[in-house]
Amino acid sequence: MGQCLNRCLDVPGALPPPLLPLKRRLLLLSIMLFLWVYMFYSCAGSCAALPGLAPRGSAPPEESGPGETRAAPAALSPISAFLNGSGSKRLPQAIIIGVKKGGTRALLEFLRVHPDVRAVGAEPHFFDRNYERGLAWYRDLMPRTLEGQITMEKTPSYFVTKEAPARISSMAKGTKLIVVVRDPVTRAISDYTQTLSKKPDIPTFESLTFKNRTTGLIDTSWSAIQIGIYAKHLENWLLYFPIGQILFVSGERLISDPAGELGRVQDFLGLKRIITDKHFYFNKTKGFPCLKKAEGSSKPHCLGKTKGRTHPDIDQEVVQRLRDFYRPFNMKFYQMTGQDFGWD
Repeated sequence: MGQCLNRCLDVPGALPPPLLPLKRRLLLLSIMLFLWVYMFYSCAGSCAALPGLAPRGSAPPEESGPGETRAAPAALSPISAFLNGSGSKRLPQAIIIGVKKGGTRALLEFLRVHPDVRAVGAEPHFFDRNYERGLAWYRDLMPRTLEGQITMEKTPSYFVTKEAPARISSMAKGTKLIVVVRDPVTRAISDYTQTLSKKPDIPTFESLTFKNRTTGLIDTSWSAIQIGIYAKHLENWLLYFPIGQILFVSGERLISDPAGELGRVQDFLGLKRIITDKHFYFNKTKGFPCLKKAEGSSKPHCLGKTKGRTHPDIDQEVVQRLRDFYRPFNMKFYQMTGQDFGWD
């Protein structure tokens, strides 16, 4: 029986001698300790390069010229960059430069759905009001982007600012420009409506339209009228940028066919056509398309109450005189852009 017991102890799976479990436990603890020490030192070496874990007194992020600021000297994976709020602040590669009350806010909100577009929400007004602050100030306003993403901003007043083309060209000659245009008569009335909502005591649209209503002389010094002379403003831009570097988006088609216009914009920016019909629904109350899902949200999103205001009734004789005034400028604009916007 003793011999049988000894043989049984040699069989795999049989109970080990009393001291063997203790030895195995010690060996296991030693292995675990070794692995823990190894992982600790490995993490310490790799994490030291992360922006949030840099030692106190370390040098600030390296400047790589006016176009961008690198967040860390070591390249991070996209996942690490996302988790650590990394990426680079770059000057915009594309700018929506106009026009006021044309549909620029809608276009920007629609574009921000695209994963490869990162844009400033507020209008920087750098090239018209804040130019003296310098490019470093401007770049700091931009969101961080990863490799392959486009940085954008929109300030509609750039299109009518005489100095803006030269200033943007000086920043980067290859900047892509987007202009959202709309029937200049409707645009002028919308412009007036916005001002009226802020200053209810302003004169009537009709009285502001004419220098002398009897003679029918249009007051082109009034900004609401002056902005709509698109051909005049475009001439200034063509002194610094080729026509192929400017995309003209129809404000009317942005309402009637938002996916179609966004398709053209995505092609112009060199982006994959991700924004399609499935992203929009038409809001009958507001009278324009809204997003089914906004950027970073699972809820539908429409532009605020400041968009889509009801226009006041304007004397139709005044409207017709404005149409006659704008017609030759519209025809020239069609020729310059190679597009017929159908405003007449």
